[in-house]
Amino acid sequence: MALDPEQRGDPKRELAEALKELRLRVGLTGDRLARRCNISQSKISRIETGKVLPSVVDVERIVRALGAPADIVSELTALARMANTEWQGLRSLYRKGLHRKQNELADLEAGTSEFRYFLPSVVTGLLSTRPYMRATLRRAGSDIDRIVDMKIARQEILEDRTKSFTFLLTEQAVRWPLVPAVEMARQIDRLKMLSQWPNIRIGVLPLRGGIPVMALGTFTVYDRTLATVETTAGIVVLRDSRDVAAHLGLFGELEEWALFGAAAVQQLSEWAQDFE
Repeated sequence: MALDPEQRGDPKRELAEALKELRLRVGLTGDRLARRCNISQSKISRIETGKVLPSVVDVERIVRALGAPADIVSELTALARMANTEWQGLRSLYRKGLHRKQNELADLEAGTSEFRYFLPSVVTGLLSTRPYMRATLRRAGSDIDRIVDMKIARQEILEDRTKSFTFLLTEQAVRWPLVPAVEMARQIDRLKMLSQWPNIRIGVLPLRGGIPVMALGTFTVYDRTLATVETTAGIVVLRDSRDVAAHLGLFGELEEWALFGAAAVQQLSEWAQDFE
């Protein structure tokens, strides 16, 4: 099997083809393989045709059920992790146009019921005022007005009471002076207002006392099926269940140390006063 990472194109397609090739080489039918690894025959078929992306755990079960040697197990599980991890570089996003990313996010949000955001350095677009939003898009060039309008339109999803949102913001994210003081105060007032909505929980993590847990960057978990991690250079999209579970666990730990409700509003009010 030619699985040289430098020569790979679409990891999902290559994974599907490699799993089918391995099964045929072993001489098992899809039905017999399904019974061996306790996965339905229909799912095996959808995996081999590329209609379903298997998790790393699924792939491990399949290749072990096929009696694959250790090197093939290692190669195919590595390919599965690649297929379940997507890199979206910022330079590429800017080159293609950020409006494409906004459409992608809108589609993702429409199909999600439960949102979890950890925001260590900046307020996310769903919570932003227009001036604050413009400040975060200083590299978008002539597209700024269009992207801001699309971001504002996406905020309508917060009004959908069938969806729940939890936002955890560090003190740095809330207070970083991205816009002039009067606009910073308005941005914090928006956070206070949104925290009163029944389907929105806004938690803040003040820089005082001890918080014996940390996260290295911004991340979002959509339901329990997908997580995104933002870096200076781009966005990592994680679909493997273990990666998503790791971020869910970290979010839960951070959540335990956050201020919510009246305590959060009081803290936000104090920070807003510093800008007034």
